[in-house]
Amino acid sequence: MRLTAPLVDSDTERSRKDTEARPPASGARGRPRSEATDAAILDAAMAEMAERGYARMSIDAIAARAGVSKPTIYLRHAGKAELATAALAAFQQRALPRPTGDTRADLVAILRHLRRGVERPFGMAMIGTVLAEEAHTPELLSLFRERLVAPRRAALRGVLEAARDSGELREDADLDAAVAALVGAYYAQYLAGRPFPRAWPTPVVDVVLGGLCRRA
Repeated sequence: MRLTAPLVDSDTERSRKDTEARPPASGARGRPRSEATDAAILDAAMAEMAERGYARMSIDAIAARAGVSKPTIYLRHAGKAELATAALAAFQQRALPRPTGDTRADLVAILRHLRRGVERPFGMAMIGTVLAEEAHTPELLSLFRERLVAPRRAALRGVLEAARDSGELREDADLDAAVAALVGAYYAQYLAGRPFPRAWPTPVVDVVLGGLCRRA
């Protein structure tokens, strides 16, 4: 996907029209939501972002592609940024690996999960789109951090905290720095254009743990 400069004026106009078309909130309970419709909306949003970019995609186009009405979308998603990040989360974020108690293996599993998510079609380009929109649509980046970035960082920190509490790691180990090093290692490798070795990210995990473990 090619990233283009945000179309602020047209995007703002679309957002205004979409807001005007949004149905009023209701406390009445309706029929259970269709999972097939949920999936169709998220798939359509991903396709629109992939083809047009976030700035050019519209709720009208997503509704037409998904074969639903705009009110149907707004019953599920409050606006374009919320829908975009929900689609990204569904596309990139499968359930994180369950911890096994093996610190090294658990960290490796989470980083492999990260790599699979980012390397799916349009994954890295979508991250670029989110960052490019920061000045114009800051809520998009905020939701992206909340839905995709925070859960993975929390999972890594949880593994490290358990290892520290069990005495495997030093009590004064800087876990936030360790999480940043683990996640950042993937993007550093990718942006440098270096091929990923078959064993990645095991060496990365070993280096980080080597700096955190208790010394004999």
